[in-house]
Amino acid sequence: MKISAQEEYGLRCLLHMAKSGDNGSLSIPEISQAEGLSAPNVAKLMRLLRLAGFVASARGQAGGYALARPADQIKVSEVLEALGGRLYSPSFCERHSGLDRSCNHSVDCAIRALWGTVQAVLDEVLGNTTISDLAHSEVEVRQWIAQRKAAAERAGAAAGAGSSQG
Repeated sequence: MKISAQEEYGLRCLLHMAKSGDNGSLSIPEISQAEGLSAPNVAKLMRLLRLAGFVASARGQAGGYALARPADQIKVSEVLEALGGRLYSPSFCERHSGLDRSCNHSVDCAIRALWGTVQAVLDEVLGNTTISDLAHSEVEVRQWIAQRKAAAERAGAAAGAGSSQG
């Protein structure tokens, strides 16, 4: 799986805006300089993010871009989908059918089962992670992820213990 530059840079721009807090809006040159991206690239990303409803723009001397909603309401999965799309979707098989009109494995496909499972795991993680969750240091985010993983494992173990008692 590869994260595209557009997805990575778009997330970085949103994260920079979230970390800047409620200090008004940020200009394209400010975001560009802070993230080490070209101004034209940031302009393109801001347009996509605005069209997707993640940022709002204002014109004029005090203009620029600001988050359109609180960072704790912007899910990473939504941002990635708006900037690049999902890793796997049901139409994947139609686009990768080989030489034939439909895939030779359209009835029974172990690979489709794998990609569907991977997408479900990604949906779970990215759908429960917000821009606000990422607005911390790397160490803090790693600790937060470890805590979530441990809690999920405890919940899984408890569910397994409950089902084996019945």
